[in-house]
Amino acid sequence: MTADATSSARKIMAAQYRAPEPDILKPLLARAALTPDSRARVMGHASGLLADLRAAQNKGWVNQFLQEYRLNSSEGIALLSLAEAFLRVPDPETADLLIADKLGDADWRAHTGESNSSLVNIATWGLVVGRVLVGEGEAGPLRRLISRAGEPFVRQAVGAAMRMMGEIFVMGRTIDEAMARMRKPDNRGFTASFDMLGEAARTIPDAARYFNAYTDAIDAVGRDPAAGHSISVKLSALHPRYEVAQYDRCVPALTEMLEALAVQAAGKHIALTVDAEESERLEMSLDIIGAVAALPSLKGWDGFGMAVQAYGKRARPVIEWANNLDRLMNVRLVKGAYWDSEIKRTQVEGLADYPLFTRKAATDVSYLAVARDMLDAKNIRPAFASHNALTVATLIEWAGNSRDFEFQRLHGMGDGLYERLVQDQGYHCRIYAPVGGHRDLLAYLVRRLLENGANSSFVHQLADENLSEEEILADPVEKIAAVGGARHPSIPLPIDLFGDRKNSSGIDLSDRDVLAGVAREVSADSPLAPEASLAAAALPVGVEGVATAIGTAYAAFPRWSATPVDQRAAMLERLADLLEENREKLMAICVQEAFKTIPDAVGEVREAADFCRYYAQQARAGLQSIELPGPTGERNTLHLDGRGVWATIAPWNFPLAIFLGQTAAALVAGNTVVAKPAPQTPMVAAFAVELAHEAGIPWDALILAPGGPEVGAALTADPRIMGVAFTGSTATAKKIARSLLEDDNRPIVPLIAETGGINAMIVDSTALPEQVVADVVTSSFRSAGQRCSALRLLLVQEDIADATIEMLKGAMDLLVLGDPADPKTDVGPVIDQAAYDKLMTYRAAPKGKVIKTLDAPASGLFVPPTLIQLDAIEDLQAEWFGPILHVATWPAGKLSETIARVNAKGYGLTMGLHSRIARAGDVVEAEAAVGNLYINRSMIGAVVGSQPFGGEGLSGTGPKAGGPHYLYRFIAERAVSVDTTSAGGNATLLSLDEGGI
Repeated sequence: MTADATSSARKIMAAQYRAPEPDILKPLLARAALTPDSRARVMGHASGLLADLRAAQNKGWVNQFLQEYRLNSSEGIALLSLAEAFLRVPDPETADLLIADKLGDADWRAHTGESNSSLVNIATWGLVVGRVLVGEGEAGPLRRLISRAGEPFVRQAVGAAMRMMGEIFVMGRTIDEAMARMRKPDNRGFTASFDMLGEAARTIPDAARYFNAYTDAIDAVGRDPAAGHSISVKLSALHPRYEVAQYDRCVPALTEMLEALAVQAAGKHIALTVDAEESERLEMSLDIIGAVAALPSLKGWDGFGMAVQAYGKRARPVIEWANNLDRLMNVRLVKGAYWDSEIKRTQVEGLADYPLFTRKAATDVSYLAVARDMLDAKNIRPAFASHNALTVATLIEWAGNSRDFEFQRLHGMGDGLYERLVQDQGYHCRIYAPVGGHRDLLAYLVRRLLENGANSSFVHQLADENLSEEEILADPVEKIAAVGGARHPSIPLPIDLFGDRKNSSGIDLSDRDVLAGVAREVSADSPLAPEASLAAAALPVGVEGVATAIGTAYAAFPRWSATPVDQRAAMLERLADLLEENREKLMAICVQEAFKTIPDAVGEVREAADFCRYYAQQARAGLQSIELPGPTGERNTLHLDGRGVWATIAPWNFPLAIFLGQTAAALVAGNTVVAKPAPQTPMVAAFAVELAHEAGIPWDALILAPGGPEVGAALTADPRIMGVAFTGSTATAKKIARSLLEDDNRPIVPLIAETGGINAMIVDSTALPEQVVADVVTSSFRSAGQRCSALRLLLVQEDIADATIEMLKGAMDLLVLGDPADPKTDVGPVIDQAAYDKLMTYRAAPKGKVIKTLDAPASGLFVPPTLIQLDAIEDLQAEWFGPILHVATWPAGKLSETIARVNAKGYGLTMGLHSRIARAGDVVEAEAAVGNLYINRSMIGAVVGSQPFGGEGLSGTGPKAGGPHYLYRFIAERAVSVDTTSAGGNATLLSLDEGGI
């Protein structure tokens, strides 16, 4: 390995990771450009390839079927959704619901007789009949005719169709079957790269199974090395914690496994390629690949390779890095496989910029520039994966007479593009061929079809008869040059995601150096860590000081209330800026005082800043005085004013975000505030108040009142308090509500209470188990289960319960308990001894049976993540605020009944649903009595302004925090009506050019 060169390439990668798009594209445009002469030749060649592709699309009923039901149609989406889920559904009742859901609404009749293929038309009529069977209702004539025999008939027909789709896009269920298929005449001249597909392992047994599948495949392909086939390996299939935070754990293990596979492949004289992963894993994958590439035992073997994604901004320096390894490397260049999820992740985490290009044409430019580098590289054997005729023609132009490279295409796609090139012109094309059971591979299939079926993709444009050849073969360099390399206008930077309101900024924890730096800053020996002597945290107040604090805030109210709302909003925005400027110190306090893990501490600061900016924006827009209509000679005005002194009482589990969220809302509405933090977390609250005063909020308009329950009781009992915002337990909220009504002479004041819940997630048999388990672990055990939104009750359809629970147990085994300042930690300690004792006592004698628990560190308040099996949903009657998850089952077809059983508990905070049946989502949305419903995602992490948070019933009063109605609860509405005619008439009428004497 050339150390200096590879180190230089890695530095360039770091600089380009999230650099502005125009800066990255400028040199790429020059590298990808064609001369006028070469452009003419490329266009001529591409036109011929385009004709071959279109001819192939009109041959064979499979191509015509896919062309008829393209992914930009509701029918195509319905078929794809059905294919993704159907074969994993074990029970007939749910299978029928899934079929009805996907076939019932689409307009299949519009496709009858439209295709040139009689088989496609026959299949379409089958879908028409299927829709009638599943969508007509029990009273329909066809239903009555076929009666109950119709359901198994349709189910069997759909099952056969889904298996047929699997056969189209999956090379074989076993490696032997796949190799036999490659020997068929249709694949003459092509070789294959077999992928024993594992999108991601969730457990150690999953990873072991995938590893064994790879070794078996290498053995099978190695029996006939002359055939030229190879193996593709996905690292995330080999380790369930392939994450930057788990680098020390996963990278050595993956290096060892990849070494074993590479040595085996070298011994069999076949090639092995490491597939590309999400951008956050790139640096890790290069460390693993580089380590294996340098092994002395692999000297002389030229079969080692890697995939590079052209949509990544770092693609070009990655090629430079590979070229500087001390060996020949096979490099497969692909456009990219995770574009949508990469964009969303960057936005959700509030990062500075995207790691990839936001325009399809920009990816095409990158692909061409990187491909040109690969053709010129001395130590790279290129492989170009593309279904784009213009790309292929350009590469052939640049390669000249050389054939020392290969093309690649996905099995089941790109038919017609390469046949003549391979069979008549001596080019080599390799088919990327997934291998495995159709049931397991359809999730992969959907992703690949969605990538290639996107509106901007070449495959989609090819099928669009309204596009001319010139439009399909338009030069991407010209497209990008015309916009100056600018980012796509519909994809704002994360900071601009919410338009006029600045989004909070996050920290890129996928950058290993950044993560290490954050870990140092929040550790116990960091100079940023909180000190017990923090002056503001030592403020009285005690019960004796409460009355004084309220009196001070009461006296300050007229002046603060008279401060224009724009000024109050500006102070909140300044506070948000100060929070971000002091982010590291705030995080350090959260980690050391509240035992927040690093990701949770980042989220805490971000949410606090978001609350400040959101309420500032809402106040400007909604708290101005309003002129109301009325008769002539009368002026009617509605004023929205502060009510007086508010008490805000915050919990320890969100000691900064909720503390400031409640307080900021009360302040911007014109109230003064006495703010009580939880007794466990006074220091972060004290620092937040210091920053609020620095932002311009007067010291007497916001007063900190640390202390225990006695301080809270004194606050709420004082008749000068004109409102209470409380987040905490249901029992305490009820005590506060009673105390506010005890004094008959006291005004009736508002209480905003956000409390806990027995939060349930319902999982049916259409759900993808790997996704379910990932979301369950996040929802139940992140923050040590100490979120009010955390999952407490997992309800799995009984038909899939055993397998789902087994996978969940395996995923729990991988959780790391430890110091929250350590990046590796998943679960830290609970907040205090009282919480620890309560949870551990319950674990020792729960209502159900403990079926999984983990070992905990010997010292510290660590409650082991625990899974408890219940006999019935009704067995869980209380919220257990910690890393304890209960699981029960429910029967197929009883979704509404299951929702009703959860509703009966009286709580109504959060609920989750995992299902591929859209109508199931409609049912839960209509029937679940909860404030926040999450479908096919985790149940935690509500975002201010996007997912307003708060419950009903025993879970709170509303309005929702971070929502558009929250501020109105803090204000008094005062209407003023003035008769302007009382002094002698309405002078404004005299200016009208009507009437008069």
